Amino acid sequence: MSTLMRSVSGIRGIVGDSLTPSVLLSHVKAFLEITQSKKIVIGRDSRPTGEAISNFVAGFCRLAGVEVIDVGLATTPTVAMLVTHTHSGGGIIITASHNPVEWNALKFLDAAGLFLGPDMVHQLFQVADKGEFLFPDYTQVAGHALLENADDIHIKGTLEIPFVDTNAIRAKGFKVAIDAVNGAGSFILPRLLEELGCEVVLVHCTPNGTFPRGAEPLPENLTDLSKAVKENGCAVGFALDPDADRCALVDGKGVAIGEEYTLAIAIEEVLSQKPGPVCVNLSTSRMNEDIAEKYGCTCSRSKVGEINVSLQMIEEKCIIGGEGNGGVILPALHYGRDSLVAAALVLSWMARHDGGPEKFVSENQRYAMPKKKFILNKKSLAQIFDTVKKEFEGWELDSRDGLRFAKGKSWVHVRASNTEPVLRVIAEAPSKEEAEALCQTVEKNT
Repeated sequence: MSTLMRSVSGIRGIVGDSLTPSVLLSHVKAFLEITQSKKIVIGRDSRPTGEAISNFVAGFCRLAGVEVIDVGLATTPTVAMLVTHTHSGGGIIITASHNPVEWNALKFLDAAGLFLGPDMVHQLFQVADKGEFLFPDYTQVAGHALLENADDIHIKGTLEIPFVDTNAIRAKGFKVAIDAVNGAGSFILPRLLEELGCEVVLVHCTPNGTFPRGAEPLPENLTDLSKAVKENGCAVGFALDPDADRCALVDGKGVAIGEEYTLAIAIEEVLSQKPGPVCVNLSTSRMNEDIAEKYGCTCSRSKVGEINVSLQMIEEKCIIGGEGNGGVILPALHYGRDSLVAAALVLSWMARHDGGPEKFVSENQRYAMPKKKFILNKKSLAQIFDTVKKEFEGWELDSRDGLRFAKGKSWVHVRASNTEPVLRVIAEAPSKEEAEALCQTVEKNT
């Protein structure tokens, strides 16, 4: 049996193997008990198992006396926004994000549209594992409503973001390409960009859940998007993951520049208009620190995981933040990663700077940033950490989330994944040779 992954990212596993009906029920009932929700929003990505799981979860919630607002096929940020819009007590998103198609998952949201924090997640798992649940009688069965304008609400909110210069974007009349990996963003992102006056070229925008490329918007998975950008003379290409909370870029030359640049461009677009504190996670590029410094702003780091970034942003009153996997968080709209926000801010930057992502790349210091993952063999995580600490003796250490060693403009972060049974190793340095050497130092000790 495969491993059921449980973390601040919710629960995820292979459907019919580690993710079974009994697992779904125990965790949904625990979620309802700890949140005491009387109304929740449910949405899903396009995976073939998504509709069945959504119906299953919705029916269970109703039998538990909880009203369901069903938004159907929807992006993760859309569901998060709808929780507060409908004044619900929480939300459940059925999506395994970047995992392969055989996986699915439940992501749990609180009444503020935020993922559950570490303490609530711990409590949820404790309640789920006890398996002691009480149900109301048949007279308490709750209602079900299908919300058909969820995308309209998200698009309208994005267009009203004060940092997005909609007039400048429309004046440019950009031609853009979108690769939504046949996921939840297949309809909503093209609609947003058409509202912004863009001519849109569609790549893999049929939401049937059959991912035609690797689910993550990594450069090696974006061959078709790069080709579309070049063949159609597009100014930029946007690549999404299946639940559309992440957005990576292909520049106007058809080069996939990497997911880290999305957040960096978005941060510059916001700080150039209104300076303020920034927060990114421990595994995100130091480009963001460079940009914050350029505008006289602070840039703090949080543990990896969207909720960890969101909570630190709230505490520090950050104006923008996110994760280097293409996840932009803009409190002006909501505290979740959002590909629509990312695309709108990038287009605004392009319109106001008269150039595409390649212009941003050429004007800022470049860093090499290999991202690797290794299956744990015979060594335990504790053993690996002990040996790695010796290798990086004298480096600045941050142990809040795995181990992160930093010296000058170079760093390496070693941690167990929240979403896969692997060890993640991410390094960054001014040269490719140094960054690769940092990863190799860790790998030889695994």
